[in-house]
Amino acid sequence: GPLSRTSQRLLDRIIAGYGTSLQWVLRRQRATLVVTAATLAVTVALYILIPKGFFPLQDTGVILGITEGPQAVSFGTMGERQQALANLILEEPAVENLSSFIGVDGTNTTLNSGRMYINLKPLGERLAGAGEIIRRIEARVVGVDGITLHMQPVQDLTVEDRVSRTQFQYTLEDADPEELNRWAPKLLESLQLRSELRDVSSDQLNQGLASLVEIDRNTASRMGITPQLITDTLYDAFGQRQVSTMFTQLNQYRVILEVMPEFQRGPEALQTLEVRGTGGSVPLNVFTRVTETTAPLVISRQGQFPAVTISFNLAPNGSLGEAVEAIHHVTQELGLPPSIRGSFQGAAQAFQSSLEHEPLLILAALVTVYIVLGILYESYIHPLTILSTLPSAGVGALLALMLFRMEFSIIALIGIILLIGIVKKNAIMMIDFALDAERNDGKTPEQAIYEAGLLRFRPIMMTTMAALFGALPLAMGSGVGSELRRPLGIAIVGGLVLSQLLTLYTTPVVYLALDRLAARFRRNRQEVPLPEPLPIGPR
Repeated sequence: GPLSRTSQRLLDRIIAGYGTSLQWVLRRQRATLVVTAATLAVTVALYILIPKGFFPLQDTGVILGITEGPQAVSFGTMGERQQALANLILEEPAVENLSSFIGVDGTNTTLNSGRMYINLKPLGERLAGAGEIIRRIEARVVGVDGITLHMQPVQDLTVEDRVSRTQFQYTLEDADPEELNRWAPKLLESLQLRSELRDVSSDQLNQGLASLVEIDRNTASRMGITPQLITDTLYDAFGQRQVSTMFTQLNQYRVILEVMPEFQRGPEALQTLEVRGTGGSVPLNVFTRVTETTAPLVISRQGQFPAVTISFNLAPNGSLGEAVEAIHHVTQELGLPPSIRGSFQGAAQAFQSSLEHEPLLILAALVTVYIVLGILYESYIHPLTILSTLPSAGVGALLALMLFRMEFSIIALIGIILLIGIVKKNAIMMIDFALDAERNDGKTPEQAIYEAGLLRFRPIMMTTMAALFGALPLAMGSGVGSELRRPLGIAIVGGLVLSQLLTLYTTPVVYLALDRLAARFRRNRQEVPLPEPLPIGPR
C-alpha cells in the first residue's frame, strides 16, 4: 500500500543518511575515541555532583501531623490546643477532613504529644502539591501558642519502623544518660541553624514536672501507716486500678477506681488526700513533705542504651545526601565525646547503606556481564566494546534528572539499569553480526562493522522507539503517586535519546580500535620465540 511504500522510502533515506554519517565518523576514529573517553569521565563527574536521595516524596493525599505541647501540659489543656489547631487546619481550602488523637497509647508515649491525619481533596480540585499545602498550613497555625505541629506526607513505599515527628531520624546513644542530656541539646541547636534541614526536633523530654513525696517514717509508724499503704492509696486515687468488670450481652466494661475529677487538677490534690491508719484516717501532709521537681516524661532506649532521636525534614529543593553530609559536618565540628555514638535510622539509614554498597554492586554486575559476553564471543576484547556503551546511557539519564531537578534515587537507579540493558542489546546486535561476517564471510573488520551498522539500524531503532514511547507515560504522567514513577520514566527517556546518538557511532569505532589492539597482541605473542626443548638422554 502507499503508506507502506512511503514509510519504506523514508526509512531507506534515514539508513542512507546514517551510512554517510557513519563513514564520516570512521574517518575520524581518534576524535571519536576521545569523545567516548570524555563520556565516561562526564558520567563519573555527574554521578558525584547529582543530588542523591532514597525514595521520591509522594503526594498520596494524606498528611501525618505530630503535635507537641509543653512537657508539663495537662490532658485538658492539650485537648484544647489540639482542637484549636484542627479548626485552623480545616479552614485550608485544600483540606477535606482530618482525624485528631491525643493521649498515651502505643504510638504517643507521652501526654504532651498527639497525632493528626489530614485528608486532602483530590488533585484535580486542590491544584497544589502536599509540600505546598504543608507550608500553607504551617503559616496558618503559627499563631497557636503552646503547641507545635510537625507534618509530613504519608508515603506508599517506606522503610520506616517507627513513627517520628518528621521524615528522617538521627539517633544518639550513650551509656551515660547525664552526658547524653548535655550534648543532645547542643547538637539540636547546631542542626537547627543548617539551611539543608527543616523542622529539626528532638524526643528528649526530661523537663516534666513531678511531685516528690518524702515520708517521715517515724511519724507514719506511730500512726500505724506503712510505705506500702501510702503507695496503694496514691494508686487508688490517681492510678488505673481495676476493681471490677461489668459484663453485658455484647460487651464488657472495666471499672476503674479514682478520686473525683475536681481532686485531680494539680499537686494541691495531695494535700486533701487521707490515708487510713490504725487510729483512723490521717491527712497525707501530716507525715509527708511534698516538693516540686523535674523528671523525664520518658526514657528512650536503643540497643539497651539511653538514646535521643533527632528528627528532621529536608529543605525545599534539598536532597537527603546534602542533609546527611550536613549532619556529619556538624557532629565533627561540634566534637562529640567518643562515648556518644550517632547513627541514622529508617530511610536515612537505608540511604546511607545503599550509597556504601552501590559501587560494589555495579562493579560486580559489570564483571558478571564481561564474563558472560567473553564466553559468548570467545574473546577477551570484544566484551569491552559492549561495555563501552554503558557510560552514554548513564550520562543521558543523569543529565535528564538534573535538568528536571530530581534526585538520583533508587527509582532512578532502576531506570538506569533498564536503560543499560537496552543500550547493551544494541551493541550486541552490531557486534554479533560483525564477528559472524569476519569469521564466515572473510570480510575485513571495517567492512563487517559498517555492514552491521546499516543492517542492524532498523531493529535497533524499532526497539529504541518502543522503549521510548513506553517510558513517556511514566515521565509525563500525573496523579496520585506519580512522583514515584516519574524519575523512572525521565531516566529512561533521557538516556535513550542521548545514548542512541552516541552508541550508533562510538560502537563501530571502539570495535575497530579494540580489534587492532587484539591483532597487535596476537602478533607480539607470535614473535616471542619459544624456548628450545631440553634434550632427554639416558639416565
